[in-house]
Amino acid sequence: MDADHPCIMSQTIFKLDRYVLNTYTGFGGKNAAGKILEDIKTYLENYDDLNDDFYSFIAVFNGTMDYTEIEFEKLLWKQLQHIHDLDGISWDNTVASDPRDKSFSFSILGTAFYIIGMHPNSSRKARRSPQPSLVFNLHSQFDNLRKMGGYTRVRNTIRRRDLQKNGSINPMLEDFGEKSEAAQYSGRATDTNWVCPFKP
Repeated sequence: MDADHPCIMSQTIFKLDRYVLNTYTGFGGKNAAGKILEDIKTYLENYDDLNDDFYSFIAVFNGTMDYTEIEFEKLLWKQLQHIHDLDGISWDNTVASDPRDKSFSFSILGTAFYIIGMHPNSSRKARRSPQPSLVFNLHSQFDNLRKMGGYTRVRNTIRRRDLQKNGSINPMLEDFGEKSEAAQYSGRATDTNWVCPFKP
């Protein structure tokens, strides 16, 4: 919501009230997973897939905030694992379920999502939030942006603004299909030896 935040798309969703924000307790737990899954079901039912506007689902977690980047990453994937284990719908067949695959994207209720983890202690200023949060963005929204010819312009603007705010472009950012997006979710810089803990 800051004027100099690199992501112009996130600024747009807040200005236009194009988001659902719910709060939960027990980050990484099964109880939170069940509630998130139920709320995402409602979110998807209310989303008009003929509308090209961005519309995000944001899960904010009350309680402990002082996580290290590694602790946050572990809890993020633990939370996503619990959501997946409770999800009885087949994986979105437009993306891969194997986090090692360059076409991987997380699927919930048969719908692909790109997930952004945020928390107070992120090394990336653009990934800092007052409380631990997960932002679920529909993968189809990025596909629509590409079809409309706006993806490259938006991406380049975000990276330029990220350079100005953080002094560097996030080294983890890759376009979909170049490398698995799993390593991008937590916001932590990982090396080539990193193994995603998620088991589809």
